[in-house]
Amino acid sequence: MVDDDRARTPEETLWLIEQQRTATVRRLHGDPVLLYVPWGVAWLLGFTALFLHYGLDGVPYAPISRPQALMVLFAGMSLAGAIAIFGMVRLGAQVRGESSAKGMMYGYAWTAGLVSMTALAIRFSPQLPATESGLLWGGGFMMLVALLYMAGGAIWTYWPMFFVGVWAAVVNGVGVMLGAGWHALLTAVLTGGGYIAAGVVLRRRM
Repeated sequence: MVDDDRARTPEETLWLIEQQRTATVRRLHGDPVLLYVPWGVAWLLGFTALFLHYGLDGVPYAPISRPQALMVLFAGMSLAGAIAIFGMVRLGAQVRGESSAKGMMYGYAWTAGLVSMTALAIRFSPQLPATESGLLWGGGFMMLVALLYMAGGAIWTYWPMFFVGVWAAVVNGVGVMLGAGWHALLTAVLTGGGYIAAGVVLRRRM
């Protein structure tokens, strides 16, 4: 009898079952690093730039203009959105039937939501003061992403994805009520850092 034909020990059998379970979870729910970390990095960098521009008392902490800060934010969010859509489309390609259709439609929902929110902000931001205009852009996109994460968690009955969406929505709501400087600070630290931590922790759990 060759070594490959020997009976597996209970420990080896459990290890094999765990490996198969991990592969199944990753196929159904996607790679946590792709789904969370890019958004976390984008928000950490972009909203930190906005925070340095606004300050907490209306006095900038660094010579960064609002357009420059928004450019950093939306460049990061555009890249993160592309990675998220790629992850959703790839997720749909790895499964068949209803789950595949869900993944494809969810990926398209990201594109439609981001384009619609951009059009809305472009239309109304010129009518607002500069600080409130920045808050419309930042708060509006954070609301959109939070809702899409909650929707994704509901579609696949995946509680971690739903709860990180809830976390983003709560932080965003509190920040909007406190003002632009606080919104930028809270979003950078709590949401950006929280999404990075969620991606790393969930990947390690896999």
